[in-house]
Amino acid sequence: MADQSFDGDRLSGALSRETVKKNVAAIHISGKLTLLQRKLSNVLLLNAYDSLTSARSHTIDARTLAMMVGYNSNDVDSLRASLRALAETVAEWDMLDEQGHQEWGVSALLSFAKLKNGVCEYAYSPALAQKLHDPKIYALINVKIQRNFTSGHGLALYENCYRFVRTGSTGWWSLDIFRKLMGVDGSSYYESYKHLNAKIIKPAVAEVNKSSDIIIEPQTRKKGRSVSDIRFIIKENPQMAMFQIDDSEGLRNLAVYKALRGQGVSDRLARQWITEHGQDYVQEKLDYVAGQGEVKSSVGYLRAAILGDYSAPETTKGTVQKKVDPETQAKLDELQRAREAEKAAEDAAFKARAAERRERAKHLDIVETLVSRRNPTQKDADKRLFVSRLESDLDREHFRQHGWRSALNAAAIISFWQELEPDAFAEDVE
Repeated sequence: MADQSFDGDRLSGALSRETVKKNVAAIHISGKLTLLQRKLSNVLLLNAYDSLTSARSHTIDARTLAMMVGYNSNDVDSLRASLRALAETVAEWDMLDEQGHQEWGVSALLSFAKLKNGVCEYAYSPALAQKLHDPKIYALINVKIQRNFTSGHGLALYENCYRFVRTGSTGWWSLDIFRKLMGVDGSSYYESYKHLNAKIIKPAVAEVNKSSDIIIEPQTRKKGRSVSDIRFIIKENPQMAMFQIDDSEGLRNLAVYKALRGQGVSDRLARQWITEHGQDYVQEKLDYVAGQGEVKSSVGYLRAAILGDYSAPETTKGTVQKKVDPETQAKLDELQRAREAEKAAEDAAFKARAAERRERAKHLDIVETLVSRRNPTQKDADKRLFVSRLESDLDREHFRQHGWRSALNAAAIISFWQELEPDAFAEDVE
């Protein structure tokens, strides 16, 4: 789960910049989680995302959960300890609602969690579930990328920076807030910026830049001689293809892909297996399963063959058939459902972001039309008034370069013009 900062925003002007900041950085969750606990919270959210606001609780096979996070599947004690830690972790939010009213709230990260008969059941409080389900507030972390991280500080920094990838900067955090996000608040050793930089910032930045789909650069500012605040400039990693390989059309043309689909394997799962294991290996397992006769679940059995590397050893009497007992079959089926749920959550988040981009472009088209109708004096006055409301040098510079099409300031621009020309957006709002 992501650790988010709180901004000291003011209720002034169009509330545009404040609303954007609160939507992006509304939820703060204690940074004092281990690497595995942090990964666990992300996997639980991904598993629950589609039914986050409609279901009272969510379930996932415990062995599947352990495998996805990186636990030994038999280490139940560690899984229990991590679930307990999440239930004891406090999530706090402080934001503006749609009417501009301030809302503060607090909740346990998990309202409950239990392990029974090999299944993990857990729930979020209704208020927190509503906040987490809003893609403007919580950007889903790519579980494939989080597996690359080997330190909790690196993953914590990635999560906090990833929320701001579209704006290009985290904005300024006080060092007190930053220490809290990294889970080192209360340590006298890290009160020294020299120690904080050497032991936390530099290693975490290096891991983010090496292991993820973004590249970040820290910047600091001082009060007197001491560093008081830090922010991170964010760019997409030019090596992003390493993390987002998706030669969908090429894979779909392969005979092995078509054979998998013919067995009832989903599109995403078929491409995932071919990408992870290679088409020859997958074809070998297809041939193996075909030689087993009728099975209860061909997809579940095929999954078992692929993950377990089933093969038919040669004997004097021919081929030895490897069967799957009903209990294992059920767990494998649950594993498939969990992975497909993960993919569905990723798809939902992607669609939400795409819809948000389309809506923003539509609004900016209206703004462009409004600007074109203004005379030169009005245009100059509009720009001066708008720039006076921007708080950071980064926002002002981006507006100077891109004008009313500044993506970094899009929400603020739209809100500004909705104040000036509310009728122009009336039909769009309906």
